[in-house]
Order: sequence, then C-alpha cells, then structure tokens
Amino acid sequence: MTEAVIRLLLADDHPVVRAGLRAVLESEPDFAIVAEAATAERAVELAAELAVDVVLMDLQFGPGSAMNGAQATAAITARGAGAPRVLVVTTYDTDADTLPALEAGATGYLLKDAPPEELARAVRSAAAGRPALAPTVADRLLERMRTPAAALSVRETEVLGLVADGLTNQAISLRLHLSQATVKSHLVRVYTKLGVESRTAAVREARARGLIRRGG
Repeated sequence: MTEAVIRLLLADDHPVVRAGLRAVLESEPDFAIVAEAATAERAVELAAELAVDVVLMDLQFGPGSAMNGAQATAAITARGAGAPRVLVVTTYDTDADTLPALEAGATGYLLKDAPPEELARAVRSAAAGRPALAPTVADRLLERMRTPAAALSVRETEVLGLVADGLTNQAISLRLHLSQATVKSHLVRVYTKLGVESRTAAVREARARGLIRRGG
C-alpha cells in the first residue's frame, strides 16, 4: 500500500534556510515540497493556490515582506476547512513570539535547531492536526496554565515588547491603536504580575523569564 504524501510549502526569506529544510525533508519518502516562498505574502498566495497540507512558516521576514509570520499564519488559517496546517519553524521561543503565532492558528511551533527527526515528526503531527511544540515552548505554555493569574496576556506582552524597543506610551498607543490610558493600564498589570515598579525593571524581568527577546 502506497503511503500518503504530505505536501509542503517552505516559507522563509533566507535561501540557505530553505535549502537546508528541503534537504532534510526531501529525504523522507512521505514528504513532497511543492513550493517555496521568500515573503509572507507569497506564502499566503501559494497556500491558497496550491494543494498544500503543511506550511513551514518562519516568523520574521526581511524588508521585502510587509507581513510577519504570525500575520501570514492568520491569513492562511482564516480559510477554515481545507486550509493547510501551519508549522512555525523559527529561532525565537519567547512568549512575544509564540503566543501571537499560536493565537493566529499555528498547529505547531518548532525551533530551527531541532534535530531532523524531530522536524519530520512535527510535520507529520501538524498534517494530522495534532499540536507539535518545541520542548521549551511546551514548558512555558504549561507554566502559563499552572499560574494563569501571573501570566502576561498577548496584548500585555506586545505592549512590553514595544517598551523594550524604546517606545513611549504615546508611541505605543499610536502603534497599537489604543488610548494612552489603556496602554498605561496594561503596563500597571504587567508591573503587578512581574513584581516590579518601573519600565526598566519590567523589561529586565521579562527578558530573564523569556517573555520577550533579549535583544529588544
């Protein structure tokens, strides 16, 4: 009996990364790479045009892409029944990255340093509609479930990430289309949850906990 082939779309702006993924995945007899996309927008287009089972999606694309991976994931999964599954494959594992991607509908989230056999398992799991998460991501999600009152929401994480980037409350309100009072309320809740009293301390603590990237 012939094994069903899982049709894949590779979405990453780095040709070397796409070539590496292709080399690993093409060694599996039940995988077929049907297309590659160098921008998030192109990934969304191809996912709609082609018969694809799983999209391997990066999170950050270069200046040639106006969308990020989470936004592309949301656009792909919004099609509902018949839409490809999305497996995020990235270098980032902070809450600021994982939460928007999973909220957007990603079935799995894997890091680029995962062993080839783990990548293959994740692809098969995603194709079957089963979650496939990197161990560090799974551990952090489990911790959020254990202590929900202390976990930052997606919006709180987003606001704190912009604080880490050096934006003022006014700039954050304009970026996120929120009132300054709402931004301040989010930050007050962030301070309480992290046990800190200032923007600087909040950023430092969030980075230490892996909630936002250390680089900003």
